[in-house]
Amino acid sequence: MREIAENPKTAGPKLPKRDVHGWIALDKPYGMTSTQAVGAIKRIFRAKKAGHAGTLDPLATGILPVALGEATKTVPFAVDGEKVYRFTVEWGKETRTDDAEGEVSGSSVRRPLADDIQAILPRFRGIIEQVPPAFSAINVNGARAYDLAREGETVELKARPVQIDELTLLEVPDPDHAVFEAVCGKGTYVRALARDMGRVLGCCGHVSALRRLAVGPFDEHTAISLEELGELRHKGGAEAELASALLPVETALDDIPAFAVNRQEAARLRRGQDVLLRGQNAPLTDGPLCAMQEGLPVAIGEIQKGSFHPKRVFNFSA
Repeated sequence: MREIAENPKTAGPKLPKRDVHGWIALDKPYGMTSTQAVGAIKRIFRAKKAGHAGTLDPLATGILPVALGEATKTVPFAVDGEKVYRFTVEWGKETRTDDAEGEVSGSSVRRPLADDIQAILPRFRGIIEQVPPAFSAINVNGARAYDLAREGETVELKARPVQIDELTLLEVPDPDHAVFEAVCGKGTYVRALARDMGRVLGCCGHVSALRRLAVGPFDEHTAISLEELGELRHKGGAEAELASALLPVETALDDIPAFAVNRQEAARLRRGQDVLLRGQNAPLTDGPLCAMQEGLPVAIGEIQKGSFHPKRVFNFSA
């Protein structure tokens, strides 16, 4: 990929970074960490600020929402969005990492039939207790669980509730594999789901392939690859071409009620001041709200004593 592999000795003078605001629904390639993917997009756009919503393992592909500029202020709302995964479980082996990269920690000659698999799926729907994989980013006494696991320490993580709205068996291509699709909430580990299904079935299991199809409003219909972004970058009028790939900052706020403010009210909010809510159009909600002016978000906040109190203020620049 030209946008990642440029040689600093031949790439020419370093161009200044820019204020870029919006989202990229990246179709992350296999073998790349989420941090590397964010770095690649940041370089392509020459963006001053970037972040991502929902880490994807290097062995996983699919939707990684990347926020640029002011969109980084909406990352928590994207992270909380519903996620959709398609994944393949290989039966017969359990691994230390719960995926194909780890050392085998258990094995079985048993292979489940499709009816056996269907019978256990209700146990993994709804709000369930799930122990995260030892090789995960969970914080354990100030250290990441995967760092402790790599150093050979025994990592004992506590079960925690996660929500799985849908879990569907799509196909059983051969006795050793089964393909599933899951719709789940924040904090769900598909690797742990594969591990636990294997244990219930008594045959061991791990994830051998994983693709994320959606994160909240970001899905495959809006996705773009690094290769495609690289092609846009090298076209004439690169900045305009790249801008066409950006999704609006407010994309991550689809589930948040919004209301309009005028220019004077927007100015108050940008200074961190409350705005009094009046009239029949005043929103009624106990949760977060987004104030909008002429189609652009001004602030995210909440209602306090009849006024809108800003908590995150947007400052767009050219």
